[in-house]
Order: sequence, then structure tokens, then C-alpha cells
Amino acid sequence: MRVEIPREKLEKWADYLLEYSLDGISKDDVVMIKGEPITWPLIYVLEEKVIKAGGIPDVNLVPPDNDRGKVWSATMARYGTLEQIKRVPQWHIERYRAMTKYIEVLGAENPSLYSNTPEETTRAIMQEDEPIKNIRLAKPWVLTLYPTKGFADLEGMTLERFTEVVVNASMVDPRLLDELEEDIYQVMRRSKTMRIVTRHPKEKRDLELTMSIANRNIVKCTGKRNFPDGEVFTSPDANTVEGEIFVDLPVSYSGVTIRGIYLRFEKGRIVDYTAEEGFDTLQKIIETDEGSHRLGEVALGMNNGIEEVLKHPLFVEKVGGTLHIAIGASYPECFIDQEDSEFAKQQLEEFYKKGIANKSAQHVDIVTDFRPGGTGQAVYLDDVKLEIKDNIWVVPK
Repeated sequence: MRVEIPREKLEKWADYLLEYSLDGISKDDVVMIKGEPITWPLIYVLEEKVIKAGGIPDVNLVPPDNDRGKVWSATMARYGTLEQIKRVPQWHIERYRAMTKYIEVLGAENPSLYSNTPEETTRAIMQEDEPIKNIRLAKPWVLTLYPTKGFADLEGMTLERFTEVVVNASMVDPRLLDELEEDIYQVMRRSKTMRIVTRHPKEKRDLELTMSIANRNIVKCTGKRNFPDGEVFTSPDANTVEGEIFVDLPVSYSGVTIRGIYLRFEKGRIVDYTAEEGFDTLQKIIETDEGSHRLGEVALGMNNGIEEVLKHPLFVEKVGGTLHIAIGASYPECFIDQEDSEFAKQQLEEFYKKGIANKSAQHVDIVTDFRPGGTGQAVYLDDVKLEIKDNIWVVPK
């Protein structure tokens, strides 16, 4: 079941992804376009445009029981052995190596097909998938979300309304975000520390989470990797994360809603955690590997054009006036400038060895609302307390 999206809107959406997010397609490009068959209307338009531009499309259709086209499906997690999971076909790896650019069209026919899988095999699949994930992350890539009934049901919305929210947000020119994010970007660049104050709604007490962002690269997100977009992020010194945080906005992970998350960090490591809903799934995420006990990202949501707060991470983390942290892997670009140089690679390995940067098979964004009614209370960059105006973060004058 799908809502028909007008061809002209699919064309505009595809043009943003190909011409803006991926900086155009040449005859030398092999573009992997990955998604479930239910997302075909957008995949088809993307395929057509890649061919017309002279490139080669590699359409990677994902089985409905495989969350985001990992190396193995939920069926393998349920019935396979650890030995089977390790036997990743070489052709699968080579397929990712052969591409030059990557588009992932998120959208599931039935998210319940890959929810509630066994913890041990699910963790093993994540670990086997990590090297392949790293191959694609090293190349130009972009993610977008196609509206499906399966995801609309997770949001508790009609498919018609869900489609309207997703498509409307995907029609906005991402270049408008650049100026909007500039002031926050500049103050983050100058800052050494970040302090986040949230309120525990049941215990009626304020929580503080602190971390160092000194000497980190700050990234403005304007549609180059996520579409729609709208955040300013960095990866903190993972060793310095200390304190507690309450995360109130629900997020969907592998078809399961997680809500009301409490985390406590000591010396950069999560040592205590609870969730009001979806605790078992949160536990699977955190217990994936050593890196998933640590923090990989902190970011401020800057998009005030998203009409409703959705559970899907691609949308909820972008909502203006929110803050999200990511459990798991750090972003290398926050630590080094030129990822391809040998010197930069050596630098990054040193950061990993010292625990400043963080490796993990996971990178899961969870979001706190700092708008009226949310559990977020205050965000400080050094001594500057940020404000919210017109549903986006601003630097006080």
C-alpha cells in the first residue's frame, strides 16, 4: 500500500540527492541505490537519472526482513549459527568496493519482520556488517526516507499524513540551512566544553552531562549526507563524557520504539541505563561491543521545517530545538581533516587507541526535546547558554 507521489516531486527529490548531496553524476560513477522494493518509485527515478547522466546504477533491492540491507537478514539472526554468520560472501564485499557513490532509500514494508531477534546472533551480524559499512562511509553517500505504511504505523499516523510530512520536508532546498546554522557552528568551534542539563521526569531532579569538544571539527549538516537535514554536530572526546542524561523523544530502532531513556556515564563509559519502553532493544544496542558503551556524537537539531516530530531517527534528530547524542561510533571527520592521507589515518588510530575517538558497530541517535514541555532544560557551550527562537537553537546576543 502506497500513496501516489507526483512524478514532478519525485524528480525534484532525486535531483537534490544526485546533484546537490552527491555533487552530480559522471560517466565514471557506479552509484549503488539501495532500498526495499516498496520504495521503488523513488529508486526508479534515481536509476533513470543516473543512466541519463552517463553513470552506472547498481540497484540493490533489500529483502523485507533485512533492516537496511545488512550483510545478513533477521532470518539468519533467528535461525543461523555464529559460524554461518561469519561466512560473508566475497562478492557482497566486492559489490560495495566497486561503487563510487551510495544512496540509501530508507523505508520498510513491515518493520516487525526484523524486530526482536536473538541478542547473540544480532550482535554478530552487526559486527560482520561493520567493515562493509565502513567501505560505504568512506565514499560519498546520502540517506533519505521514503514513506511507507509500515513506518506510518510505527508513528501512529495515517499513511496519507505521514507521506505529506516526509515529502514536504524533502521538497525544501537544503542550501537554506547553511546560513541558519552558521552562528551555532561558530560558537561550537570556539568552545572547549559542552554541558547538557535535562530533567528526570519521575525522580524530579536535574541531570548534567558534560564533555570536551575542544579541538574537534564541527560539522554543519545541510543535506549532503542526510536528506532532509538540519543539525550541527561533533564527536566529543569520548573519555571525557561524565554524568547523566534523560532522553524523552521516542526513537524507532529495527521496528521497535524506545522511549524514556536514562543513561549514566563514568569516565566516558555507560555504567547504568534504563528505558520506560523498549529496554530490551536498548540493552541490545549498548551491549553490542565495547564501543557501544560510549558516546560517538553530540548534535543540535536545526530544522524548523519538519511539520511533525517523527520517531524515525532521520527526522527526529533534525527537529529544531532538540539535542541528540549517539550511542556508539564516533565520526572520523570530527578528528582529522583529510581522511585519505596516511598521516590522518595514523592520527585517527592514535585517537582510537587512547579512547578519544570511538569504534563500534553501532551508531544510534537518541533525542531530547528542549522546547517547552520537553525534559531538556539547558545547553551550555563553555559559559554561553543557548536559546531557542522560532524552534531553532540560537546564540544569545
